[in-house]
Amino acid sequence: MRLAVLAAAATLVLPLGASAETQKPFTPGLGEIMTLQQMRHIKLWLASRSGNWALADYELDELKEGFEDIGEYYPTKDDVPTGQIAAAIIAKEVAELDKAIKAKNAKDFIAAYDKLTATCNACHQTAKKEFIVIQRPTANPYANQSFAPRK
Repeated sequence: MRLAVLAAAATLVLPLGASAETQKPFTPGLGEIMTLQQMRHIKLWLASRSGNWALADYELDELKEGFEDIGEYYPTKDDVPTGQIAAAIIAKEVAELDKAIKAKNAKDFIAAYDKLTATCNACHQTAKKEFIVIQRPTANPYANQSFAPRK
């Protein structure tokens, strides 16, 4: 039964006449990557404000992976060196956030988070997407997740 369900699912995913070998691998759009980055940016803030440094560390690692994806899939976008910018963010802002998280230092975290946010907005300016302005979250859109540390 399970095999039949998998076979049926495969026929829904693959266009007529196509096989898994001929399918082009999925490449996320830059907008999709950036939407996930925005989500991680929010969760990173909420985790730190709750003192959940383990979750903050996790979200920062996910954020780093997103910047790495930008470099891999979009090294240049509309003549903007997005890969170089993402690599610089990993080297500086992500590293500063990592240091603050490991030290569980809320004051240093806030300073590093605000630098990351400013750098994101500077990149949006460079990319002629100045209408995208990132800021500290003012509310929790993730009511179904507890950000409190586990005891």
